[in-house]
Amino acid sequence: MIRRSLALALTGLFCARAFALDLGSPFTSHMVLQCDQPVPVWGTADAGEQVTVAFAGQKRTATADDQGNWRVELQPLKVSVDAQPLTVSGSENEDPLELTDVLVGEVWLCSGQSNMDFTVAKTDKYYFAGVNNEAAEVAAADYPDIRMFTGEWTRSYTPQARVAGQWKVCTPENVREFSAIGYFFARDLQRALHVPVGIVTLTYGASTAQAWIRREAIAADPRLKPVLDEFDAKVKAYVPPTEDDFKRWMTAAEKAKTAKRRPPRRPHPDPTQDQHNPTVLYNGMIAPVVPFAIRGVLWYQGESITAPRELFPVWNETLINDWRKLWGRRLPFYFCQLASQRAASNGPDVREWQTEALKLPGTAMAVTVDIGDEHSVHPKDKQDVGDRLCRIALAKTYGRPVEYSGPQLVGVKSFGGALELTFSHTTGGLSDHGQPLHAFEVAGADGHFFPARANLDGNSVFVSSPDVAVPVTARYAWSAYPGLCNFYNGDGLPAAPFRTDAPMPRY
Repeated sequence: MIRRSLALALTGLFCARAFALDLGSPFTSHMVLQCDQPVPVWGTADAGEQVTVAFAGQKRTATADDQGNWRVELQPLKVSVDAQPLTVSGSENEDPLELTDVLVGEVWLCSGQSNMDFTVAKTDKYYFAGVNNEAAEVAAADYPDIRMFTGEWTRSYTPQARVAGQWKVCTPENVREFSAIGYFFARDLQRALHVPVGIVTLTYGASTAQAWIRREAIAADPRLKPVLDEFDAKVKAYVPPTEDDFKRWMTAAEKAKTAKRRPPRRPHPDPTQDQHNPTVLYNGMIAPVVPFAIRGVLWYQGESITAPRELFPVWNETLINDWRKLWGRRLPFYFCQLASQRAASNGPDVREWQTEALKLPGTAMAVTVDIGDEHSVHPKDKQDVGDRLCRIALAKTYGRPVEYSGPQLVGVKSFGGALELTFSHTTGGLSDHGQPLHAFEVAGADGHFFPARANLDGNSVFVSSPDVAVPVTARYAWSAYPGLCNFYNGDGLPAAPFRTDAPMPRY
Protein backbone atom coordinates (compact mmCIF):
# COMPACT_ATOMS: atom_id res chain seq x y z
CA MET A 1 0.00 0.00 0.00
CA ILE A 2 2.85 2.35 0.91
CA ARG A 3 4.64 1.50 -2.34
CA ARG A 4 1.45 2.19 -4.31
CA SER A 5 0.94 5.55 -2.62
CA LEU A 6 4.58 6.49 -3.23
CA ALA A 7 4.28 5.48 -6.86
CA LEU A 8 1.16 7.64 -7.29
CA ALA A 9 2.89 10.58 -5.62
CA LEU A 10 5.91 10.24 -7.88
CA THR A 11 3.62 9.96 -10.93
CA GLY A 12 1.84 13.14 -9.91
CA LEU A 13 5.16 14.93 -9.43
CA PHE A 14 6.37 13.74 -12.80
CA CYS A 15 3.17 14.95 -14.51
CA ALA A 16 3.42 18.33 -12.80
CA ARG A 17 6.99 18.66 -14.03
CA ALA A 18 6.08 17.59 -17.54
CA PHE A 19 3.39 20.23 -17.91
CA ALA A 20 4.96 23.07 -15.93
CA LEU A 21 6.99 24.48 -18.82
CA ASP A 22 4.65 26.29 -21.19
CA LEU A 23 4.36 29.21 -23.57
CA GLY A 24 1.84 32.04 -23.55
CA SER A 25 -1.32 31.83 -25.66
CA PRO A 26 -0.13 33.56 -28.85
CA PHE A 27 2.86 31.26 -29.27
CA THR A 28 2.06 28.18 -31.35
CA SER A 29 3.51 26.49 -34.39
CA HIS A 30 2.90 28.26 -37.73
CA MET A 31 2.98 31.70 -36.12
CA VAL A 32 4.38 34.91 -37.57
CA LEU A 33 6.66 37.02 -35.37
CA GLN A 34 6.93 40.77 -35.90
CA CYS A 35 10.04 41.96 -37.71
CA ASP A 36 12.22 44.95 -36.81
CA GLN A 37 10.95 45.19 -33.21
CA PRO A 38 11.93 43.61 -29.91
CA VAL A 39 9.85 40.42 -29.56
CA PRO A 40 8.70 39.46 -26.04
CA VAL A 41 8.25 35.74 -25.44
CA TRP A 42 6.70 34.53 -22.19
CA GLY A 43 5.15 31.59 -20.43
CA THR A 44 5.15 29.54 -17.23
CA ALA A 45 7.53 27.12 -15.53
CA ASP A 46 8.34 25.91 -12.04
CA ALA A 47 9.16 28.79 -9.72
CA GLY A 48 12.88 29.49 -9.92
CA GLU A 49 13.38 27.45 -13.09
CA GLN A 50 15.85 28.73 -15.68
CA VAL A 51 14.15 29.01 -19.08
CA THR A 52 15.97 29.53 -22.39
CA VAL A 53 14.31 30.57 -25.63
CA ALA A 54 16.20 29.94 -28.88
CA PHE A 55 15.17 31.34 -32.26
CA ALA A 56 16.94 32.54 -35.41
CA GLY A 57 20.40 32.33 -33.87
CA GLN A 58 19.41 34.08 -30.65
CA LYS A 59 19.26 32.62 -27.15
CA ARG A 60 17.64 34.44 -24.25
CA THR A 61 17.34 33.14 -20.66
CA ALA A 62 15.06 34.14 -17.79
CA THR A 63 14.19 32.79 -14.35
CA ALA A 64 10.57 31.99 -13.51
CA ASP A 65 9.30 34.13 -10.63
CA ASP A 66 7.49 32.95 -7.48
CA GLN A 67 4.27 32.58 -9.50
CA GLY A 68 6.00 30.56 -12.21
CA ASN A 69 5.93 33.36 -14.80
CA TRP A 70 8.89 34.08 -17.04
CA ARG A 71 9.59 36.39 -19.96
CA VAL A 72 12.46 37.04 -22.36
CA GLU A 73 12.88 39.53 -25.17
CA LEU A 74 14.35 38.63 -28.55
CA GLN A 75 16.26 41.37 -30.31
CA PRO A 76 14.63 42.73 -33.51
CA LEU A 77 14.30 40.03 -36.14
CA LYS A 78 14.80 40.25 -39.88
CA VAL A 79 12.01 39.25 -42.26
CA SER A 80 12.15 35.54 -42.99
CA VAL A 81 10.01 33.41 -45.28
CA ASP A 82 12.01 30.34 -44.30
CA ALA A 83 10.26 28.21 -41.69
CA GLN A 84 12.30 28.11 -38.48
CA PRO A 85 11.82 26.36 -35.13
CA LEU A 86 11.44 28.20 -31.82
CA THR A 87 12.56 26.12 -28.86
CA VAL A 88 12.03 26.63 -25.15
CA SER A 89 14.07 24.60 -22.67
CA GLY A 90 13.86 24.57 -18.90
CA SER A 91 16.43 23.57 -16.32
CA GLU A 92 13.88 21.26 -14.67
CA ASN A 93 12.56 19.68 -17.89
CA GLU A 94 14.40 17.13 -19.98
CA ASP A 95 12.36 17.68 -23.14
CA PRO A 96 12.29 21.20 -24.61
CA LEU A 97 9.19 22.68 -26.23
CA GLU A 98 9.55 23.17 -29.96
CA LEU A 99 7.32 25.26 -32.21
CA THR A 100 7.74 24.61 -35.91
CA ASP A 101 7.17 26.55 -39.11
CA VAL A 102 7.68 30.00 -37.57
CA LEU A 103 8.01 32.96 -39.98
CA VAL A 104 8.99 36.60 -39.43
CA GLY A 105 7.10 39.45 -41.05
CA GLU A 106 4.29 41.90 -40.31
CA VAL A 107 1.72 41.23 -37.56
CA TRP A 108 -1.54 43.12 -37.02
CA LEU A 109 -4.22 42.77 -34.35
CA CYS A 110 -7.83 42.73 -35.62
CA SER A 111 -10.51 43.39 -33.03
CA GLY A 112 -14.04 44.67 -32.53
CA GLN A 113 -17.49 43.23 -33.04
CA SER A 114 -19.21 41.03 -35.61
CA ASN A 115 -18.20 42.77 -38.82
CA MET A 116 -14.57 42.07 -37.91
CA ASP A 117 -15.51 38.70 -36.46
CA PHE A 118 -17.41 37.32 -39.45
CA THR A 119 -15.56 34.78 -41.53
CA VAL A 120 -14.78 34.36 -45.22
CA ALA A 121 -17.28 31.50 -45.50
CA LYS A 122 -20.43 30.40 -43.77
CA THR A 123 -19.63 27.93 -40.99
CA ASP A 124 -21.53 26.22 -38.18
CA LYS A 125 -20.28 28.93 -35.83
CA TYR A 126 -20.88 31.80 -38.26
CA TYR A 127 -23.96 30.82 -40.23
CA PHE A 128 -24.69 34.45 -41.22
CA ALA A 129 -21.13 35.03 -42.44
CA GLY A 130 -19.61 34.74 -45.89
CA VAL A 131 -18.47 37.27 -48.50
CA ASN A 132 -19.21 38.22 -52.08
CA ASN A 133 -17.93 35.58 -54.52
CA GLU A 134 -17.38 33.28 -51.55
CA ALA A 135 -16.62 30.07 -53.44
CA ALA A 136 -14.05 31.73 -55.71
CA GLU A 137 -12.39 33.57 -52.82
CA VAL A 138 -12.07 30.37 -50.79
CA ALA A 139 -10.68 28.39 -53.70
CA ALA A 140 -8.04 31.04 -54.42
CA ALA A 141 -6.87 31.42 -50.81
CA ASP A 142 -3.55 29.60 -51.14
CA TYR A 143 -1.13 31.92 -49.34
CA PRO A 144 1.32 29.94 -47.18
CA ASP A 145 2.99 33.15 -45.98
CA ILE A 146 -0.27 34.40 -44.44
CA ARG A 147 -1.21 33.04 -41.00
CA MET A 148 -4.01 33.84 -38.58
CA PHE A 149 -4.46 33.32 -34.83
CA THR A 150 -8.12 33.35 -33.80
CA GLY A 151 -8.87 33.61 -30.09
CA GLU A 152 -11.87 31.79 -28.69
CA TRP A 153 -14.69 33.95 -27.35
CA THR A 154 -13.83 34.52 -23.69
CA ARG A 155 -15.39 36.92 -21.16
CA SER A 156 -14.16 37.31 -17.61
CA TYR A 157 -14.45 39.56 -14.58
CA THR A 158 -10.71 39.39 -13.94
CA PRO A 159 -7.71 39.39 -16.32
CA GLN A 160 -6.87 35.93 -17.62
CA ALA A 161 -3.47 34.48 -18.44
CA ARG A 162 -4.62 32.46 -21.46
CA VAL A 163 -7.04 32.58 -24.36
CA ALA A 164 -7.56 29.45 -26.44
CA GLY A 165 -6.47 29.60 -30.07
CA GLN A 166 -3.80 28.55 -32.54
CA TRP A 167 -2.07 29.88 -35.60
CA LYS A 168 -3.26 28.47 -38.93
CA VAL A 169 -1.70 28.69 -42.37
CA CYS A 170 -3.85 30.32 -45.06
CA THR A 171 -5.20 27.51 -47.23
CA PRO A 172 -8.59 27.12 -48.94
CA GLU A 173 -9.63 24.82 -46.12
CA ASN A 174 -8.45 27.05 -43.27
CA VAL A 175 -9.49 30.40 -44.73
CA ARG A 176 -13.14 29.54 -44.35
CA GLU A 177 -12.82 30.31 -40.62
CA PHE A 178 -10.57 33.37 -40.99
CA SER A 179 -11.88 36.84 -40.20
CA ALA A 180 -12.86 38.09 -43.66
CA ILE A 181 -11.59 41.64 -43.17
CA GLY A 182 -8.42 40.33 -41.54
CA TYR A 183 -7.82 37.95 -44.42
CA PHE A 184 -8.39 40.47 -47.23
CA PHE A 185 -6.19 43.01 -45.44
CA ALA A 186 -3.44 40.41 -45.04
CA ARG A 187 -3.75 39.25 -48.65
CA ASP A 188 -3.41 42.78 -50.03
CA LEU A 189 -0.59 43.66 -47.63
CA GLN A 190 1.35 40.50 -48.46
CA ARG A 191 1.00 41.18 -52.18
CA ALA A 192 2.32 44.71 -51.70
CA LEU A 193 5.18 44.03 -49.27
CA HIS A 194 6.11 40.45 -50.25
CA VAL A 195 6.68 39.47 -46.61
CA PRO A 196 4.87 37.05 -44.30
CA VAL A 197 1.77 38.55 -42.69
CA GLY A 198 0.23 37.40 -39.42
CA ILE A 199 -3.20 38.42 -38.14
CA VAL A 200 -4.19 38.07 -34.48
CA THR A 201 -8.01 38.04 -34.44
CA LEU A 202 -9.64 38.82 -31.10
CA THR A 203 -13.28 39.68 -31.75
CA TYR A 204 -16.75 39.24 -30.27
CA GLY A 205 -20.10 39.92 -31.93
CA ALA A 206 -22.25 42.76 -30.56
CA SER A 207 -19.48 43.83 -28.19
CA THR A 208 -19.14 47.40 -26.98
CA ALA A 209 -15.92 49.39 -26.89
CA GLN A 210 -15.87 49.46 -23.08
CA ALA A 211 -15.79 45.66 -22.95
CA TRP A 212 -12.29 45.79 -24.45
CA ILE A 213 -10.78 48.30 -21.96
CA ARG A 214 -8.82 47.70 -18.74
CA ARG A 215 -10.44 48.39 -15.40
CA GLU A 216 -7.67 50.82 -14.43
CA ALA A 217 -8.23 52.99 -17.49
CA ILE A 218 -11.98 53.19 -16.93
CA ALA A 219 -11.71 53.87 -13.20
CA ALA A 220 -9.31 56.76 -13.85
CA ASP A 221 -11.91 58.74 -15.86
CA PRO A 222 -14.75 60.26 -13.80
CA ARG A 223 -16.96 60.26 -16.89
CA LEU A 224 -16.62 56.49 -17.26
CA LYS A 225 -16.24 55.25 -13.71
CA PRO A 226 -20.03 55.26 -12.97
CA VAL A 227 -20.48 52.63 -15.70
CA LEU A 228 -17.83 50.47 -14.04
CA ASP A 229 -19.40 50.98 -10.61
CA GLU A 230 -22.80 49.92 -11.96
CA PHE A 231 -21.25 46.79 -13.44
CA ASP A 232 -19.50 45.93 -10.17
CA ALA A 233 -22.81 46.32 -8.33
CA LYS A 234 -24.52 43.94 -10.76
CA VAL A 235 -21.77 41.37 -10.28
CA LYS A 236 -22.01 41.64 -6.50
CA ALA A 237 -25.80 41.25 -6.55
CA TYR A 238 -25.90 38.43 -9.09
CA VAL A 239 -27.35 35.12 -7.93
CA PRO A 240 -26.96 32.30 -10.47
CA PRO A 241 -30.34 30.87 -11.53
CA THR A 242 -31.13 27.34 -10.45
CA GLU A 243 -32.34 24.49 -12.59
CA ASP A 244 -35.83 25.06 -11.18
CA ASP A 245 -35.65 28.70 -12.29
CA PHE A 246 -35.01 27.56 -15.87
CA LYS A 247 -37.84 25.00 -15.70
CA ARG A 248 -40.28 27.64 -14.52
CA TRP A 249 -39.12 29.98 -17.27
CA MET A 250 -39.56 27.32 -19.96
CA THR A 251 -43.06 26.49 -18.70
CA ALA A 252 -44.03 30.16 -18.70
CA ALA A 253 -42.55 30.62 -22.16
CA GLU A 254 -44.60 27.73 -23.56
CA LYS A 255 -47.77 29.16 -22.03
CA ALA A 256 -47.02 32.58 -23.48
CA LYS A 257 -46.42 31.06 -26.92
CA THR A 258 -49.74 29.20 -26.79
CA ALA A 259 -51.55 32.35 -25.67
CA LYS A 260 -49.67 34.43 -28.27
CA ARG A 261 -48.32 36.70 -25.57
CA ARG A 262 -44.88 38.20 -25.22
CA PRO A 263 -42.54 35.54 -23.78
CA PRO A 264 -41.11 36.13 -20.30
CA ARG A 265 -37.51 37.18 -19.87
CA ARG A 266 -34.94 34.49 -19.41
CA PRO A 267 -33.46 34.10 -15.92
CA HIS A 268 -31.10 36.99 -15.34
CA PRO A 269 -27.77 36.30 -17.10
CA ASP A 270 -24.36 36.48 -15.48
CA PRO A 271 -23.20 40.11 -16.02
CA THR A 272 -19.59 38.95 -16.42
CA GLN A 273 -20.68 37.02 -19.52
CA ASP A 274 -22.35 40.01 -21.19
CA GLN A 275 -20.17 41.46 -23.94
CA HIS A 276 -21.76 44.88 -23.40
CA ASN A 277 -20.24 45.27 -19.94
CA PRO A 278 -16.92 46.99 -19.26
CA THR A 279 -13.61 45.09 -19.07
CA VAL A 280 -14.95 41.58 -19.72
CA LEU A 281 -13.38 41.12 -23.17
CA TYR A 282 -10.17 42.87 -22.27
CA ASN A 283 -9.87 40.44 -19.35
CA GLY A 284 -10.73 37.36 -21.38
CA MET A 285 -9.09 38.03 -24.74
CA ILE A 286 -6.69 40.99 -24.76
CA ALA A 287 -4.88 40.52 -21.44
CA PRO A 288 -3.55 37.07 -22.47
CA VAL A 289 -1.81 38.44 -25.59
CA VAL A 290 -0.23 41.61 -24.18
CA PRO A 291 2.58 42.42 -25.13
CA PHE A 292 2.79 40.14 -28.19
CA ALA A 293 4.75 42.09 -30.80
CA ILE A 294 2.45 43.67 -33.39
CA ARG A 295 2.76 46.45 -35.94
CA GLY A 296 -0.66 47.96 -35.30
CA VAL A 297 -4.40 47.53 -34.74
CA LEU A 298 -7.38 47.23 -37.09
CA TRP A 299 -10.72 47.95 -35.42
CA TYR A 300 -14.38 47.62 -36.48
CA GLN A 301 -16.94 48.49 -33.79
CA GLY A 302 -19.80 50.91 -33.35
CA GLU A 303 -23.12 49.22 -34.01
CA SER A 304 -23.35 48.30 -30.30
CA ILE A 305 -23.47 51.36 -28.06
CA THR A 306 -24.94 51.44 -24.56
CA ALA A 307 -26.35 54.45 -22.73
CA PRO A 308 -25.30 57.13 -22.28
CA ARG A 309 -24.61 57.07 -26.02
CA GLU A 310 -22.73 60.36 -25.93
CA LEU A 311 -19.87 58.61 -24.14
CA PHE A 312 -19.08 56.55 -27.25
CA PRO A 313 -16.25 58.85 -28.46
CA VAL A 314 -14.78 58.83 -24.95
CA TRP A 315 -14.76 55.03 -24.88
CA ASN A 316 -13.00 54.96 -28.25
CA GLU A 317 -10.34 57.43 -27.20
CA THR A 318 -9.81 55.62 -23.90
CA LEU A 319 -9.42 52.28 -25.66
CA ILE A 320 -6.85 53.61 -28.14
CA ASN A 321 -4.81 55.36 -25.47
CA ASP A 322 -4.94 52.40 -23.09
CA TRP A 323 -3.90 49.81 -25.68
CA ARG A 324 -1.00 52.05 -26.63
CA LYS A 325 0.00 52.21 -22.98
CA LEU A 326 -0.24 48.43 -22.69
CA TRP A 327 2.05 47.90 -25.68
CA GLY A 328 4.36 50.72 -24.64
CA ARG A 329 4.25 52.67 -27.89
CA ARG A 330 1.96 54.62 -30.19
CA LEU A 331 0.41 51.73 -32.09
CA PRO A 332 -1.07 52.67 -35.46
CA PHE A 333 -4.83 52.38 -34.93
CA TYR A 334 -6.93 52.17 -38.09
CA PHE A 335 -10.68 51.75 -37.82
CA CYS A 336 -13.73 51.26 -40.03
CA GLN A 337 -16.49 53.82 -40.15
CA LEU A 338 -19.89 52.13 -40.09
CA ALA A 339 -21.47 51.03 -43.34
CA SER A 340 -24.91 52.28 -44.33
CA GLN A 341 -27.96 50.39 -43.08
CA ARG A 342 -31.52 51.41 -42.43
CA ALA A 343 -31.13 51.20 -38.67
CA ALA A 344 -30.57 53.66 -35.82
CA SER A 345 -27.41 51.79 -34.85
CA ASN A 346 -25.77 53.02 -38.06
CA GLY A 347 -26.92 56.62 -37.87
CA PRO A 348 -24.88 59.64 -38.95
CA ASP A 349 -24.41 60.65 -35.32
CA VAL A 350 -22.50 57.41 -34.66
CA ARG A 351 -20.35 57.88 -37.76
CA GLU A 352 -19.54 61.42 -36.67
CA TRP A 353 -18.65 60.19 -33.18
CA GLN A 354 -16.28 57.72 -34.79
CA THR A 355 -14.44 60.51 -36.58
CA GLU A 356 -13.55 62.11 -33.24
CA ALA A 357 -10.88 59.42 -32.81
CA LEU A 358 -9.06 60.97 -35.77
CA LYS A 359 -7.94 63.77 -33.45
CA LEU A 360 -5.50 61.26 -31.95
CA PRO A 361 -2.17 60.92 -33.80
CA GLY A 362 -1.53 57.70 -35.65
CA THR A 363 -5.19 57.02 -36.44
CA ALA A 364 -7.04 56.75 -39.74
CA MET A 365 -10.47 55.67 -40.96
CA ALA A 366 -11.66 53.36 -43.71
CA VAL A 367 -14.97 54.60 -45.11
CA THR A 368 -17.65 52.01 -45.92
CA VAL A 369 -20.83 54.08 -46.32
CA ASP A 370 -20.97 53.15 -50.01
CA ILE A 371 -20.93 49.37 -49.51
CA GLY A 372 -23.62 48.90 -46.89
CA ASP A 373 -26.71 46.71 -47.02
CA GLU A 374 -30.08 48.35 -46.46
CA HIS A 375 -31.44 45.40 -44.48
CA SER A 376 -28.35 43.78 -42.95
CA VAL A 377 -25.78 45.00 -40.45
CA HIS A 378 -23.30 42.57 -42.04
CA PRO A 379 -22.61 43.61 -45.64
CA LYS A 380 -20.90 40.94 -47.72
CA ASP A 381 -18.37 43.22 -49.39
CA LYS A 382 -15.43 42.67 -47.08
CA GLN A 383 -12.94 42.83 -49.94
CA ASP A 384 -13.21 46.61 -50.27
CA VAL A 385 -12.94 47.01 -46.50
CA GLY A 386 -9.71 45.03 -46.44
CA ASP A 387 -8.40 46.98 -49.43
CA ARG A 388 -9.12 50.35 -47.82
CA LEU A 389 -7.51 49.37 -44.53
CA CYS A 390 -4.49 48.05 -46.42
CA ARG A 391 -4.13 51.30 -48.37
CA ILE A 392 -4.09 53.20 -45.07
CA ALA A 393 -1.42 50.91 -43.64
CA LEU A 394 0.72 51.08 -46.77
CA ALA A 395 0.61 54.87 -46.83
CA LYS A 396 0.73 55.78 -43.15
CA THR A 397 2.73 52.89 -41.63
CA TYR A 398 4.95 51.69 -44.46
CA GLY A 399 5.44 54.99 -46.29
CA ARG A 400 4.28 53.75 -49.67
CA PRO A 401 3.10 56.39 -52.21
CA VAL A 402 -0.51 55.20 -52.42
CA GLU A 403 -3.75 57.09 -51.94
CA TYR A 404 -5.45 56.01 -48.73
CA SER A 405 -8.44 58.34 -48.41
CA GLY A 406 -11.43 59.47 -50.39
CA PRO A 407 -12.18 63.17 -50.85
CA GLN A 408 -11.91 65.18 -47.61
CA LEU A 409 -13.64 68.53 -47.21
CA VAL A 410 -11.18 71.43 -46.79
CA GLY A 411 -13.16 74.54 -47.74
CA VAL A 412 -16.63 76.05 -48.21
CA LYS A 413 -17.46 79.23 -50.17
CA SER A 414 -20.83 80.84 -50.76
CA PHE A 415 -21.89 82.02 -54.23
CA GLY A 416 -25.35 83.30 -53.38
CA GLY A 417 -27.51 80.50 -54.71
CA ALA A 418 -24.84 77.80 -54.37
CA LEU A 419 -22.03 76.56 -52.15
CA GLU A 420 -18.63 75.54 -53.44
CA LEU A 421 -17.18 72.61 -51.49
CA THR A 422 -13.45 72.08 -51.99
CA PHE A 423 -11.69 68.80 -51.28
CA SER A 424 -8.28 67.28 -50.72
CA HIS A 425 -7.34 63.67 -51.56
CA THR A 426 -8.61 64.16 -55.11
CA THR A 427 -6.07 61.77 -56.66
CA GLY A 428 -7.15 61.07 -60.23
CA GLY A 429 -9.82 63.77 -59.99
CA LEU A 430 -13.25 63.69 -58.37
CA SER A 431 -15.65 61.09 -59.72
CA ASP A 432 -19.38 60.39 -59.74
CA HIS A 433 -19.01 56.92 -61.28
CA GLY A 434 -20.97 58.04 -64.31
CA GLN A 435 -24.18 58.96 -62.46
CA PRO A 436 -25.58 62.21 -61.04
CA LEU A 437 -24.08 62.83 -57.60
CA HIS A 438 -26.43 61.60 -54.93
CA ALA A 439 -26.91 62.13 -51.17
CA PHE A 440 -25.98 65.85 -51.07
CA GLU A 441 -28.27 68.24 -49.19
CA VAL A 442 -28.29 71.97 -48.47
CA ALA A 443 -30.02 74.17 -45.91
CA GLY A 444 -30.58 77.86 -45.46
CA ALA A 445 -30.43 79.87 -42.27
CA ASP A 446 -33.51 78.04 -40.96
CA GLY A 447 -31.58 74.73 -40.85
CA HIS A 448 -34.10 72.79 -42.97
CA PHE A 449 -32.28 70.51 -45.42
CA PHE A 450 -33.39 69.69 -48.95
CA PRO A 451 -31.90 67.39 -51.60
CA ALA A 452 -29.27 69.24 -53.62
CA ARG A 453 -28.03 69.26 -57.16
CA ALA A 454 -24.29 68.60 -57.11
CA ASN A 455 -21.88 69.29 -59.96
CA LEU A 456 -18.18 68.44 -60.15
CA ASP A 457 -15.72 71.17 -61.08
CA GLY A 458 -12.04 70.29 -60.69
CA ASN A 459 -11.39 69.70 -56.97
CA SER A 460 -14.74 71.20 -56.03
CA VAL A 461 -18.40 70.31 -55.92
CA PHE A 462 -21.06 73.00 -56.38
CA VAL A 463 -24.30 72.27 -54.53
CA SER A 464 -27.63 74.06 -54.74
CA SER A 465 -31.38 73.47 -54.48
CA PRO A 466 -34.42 75.24 -55.93
CA ASP A 467 -35.95 74.97 -52.45
CA VAL A 468 -33.12 76.94 -50.79
CA ALA A 469 -32.57 80.47 -52.11
CA VAL A 470 -29.40 81.09 -50.14
CA PRO A 471 -27.75 77.88 -48.92
CA VAL A 472 -25.71 78.27 -45.73
CA THR A 473 -24.73 74.70 -44.92
CA ALA A 474 -24.39 71.44 -46.82
CA ARG A 475 -24.07 67.81 -45.87
CA TYR A 476 -23.38 64.51 -47.60
CA ALA A 477 -24.71 61.00 -46.88
CA TRP A 478 -26.21 62.27 -43.63
CA SER A 479 -28.62 59.45 -42.77
CA ALA A 480 -28.44 55.87 -41.59
CA TYR A 481 -29.01 54.61 -45.13
CA PRO A 482 -28.41 57.39 -47.66
CA GLY A 483 -28.82 55.03 -50.61
CA LEU A 484 -26.48 55.54 -53.54
CA CYS A 485 -23.22 57.13 -52.34
CA ASN A 486 -21.26 57.75 -55.52
CA PHE A 487 -18.84 60.52 -54.57
CA TYR A 488 -15.29 59.18 -55.08
CA ASN A 489 -11.85 60.24 -56.12
CA GLY A 490 -10.13 58.80 -59.20
CA ASP A 491 -8.63 55.99 -57.13
CA GLY A 492 -12.10 54.71 -56.31
CA LEU A 493 -12.07 55.73 -52.66
CA PRO A 494 -15.33 57.17 -51.28
CA ALA A 495 -15.90 60.38 -49.36
CA ALA A 496 -16.98 59.99 -45.76
CA PRO A 497 -20.29 61.51 -44.64
CA PHE A 498 -19.77 65.12 -43.62
CA ARG A 499 -21.56 68.36 -42.72
CA THR A 500 -20.05 71.74 -43.37
CA ASP A 501 -21.05 73.21 -40.01
CA ALA A 502 -18.87 70.61 -38.24
CA PRO A 503 -16.05 69.56 -40.59
CA MET A 504 -14.59 66.12 -40.07
CA PRO A 505 -11.04 66.02 -38.72
CA ARG A 506 -8.52 65.47 -41.51
CA TYR A 507 -6.07 62.57 -41.33
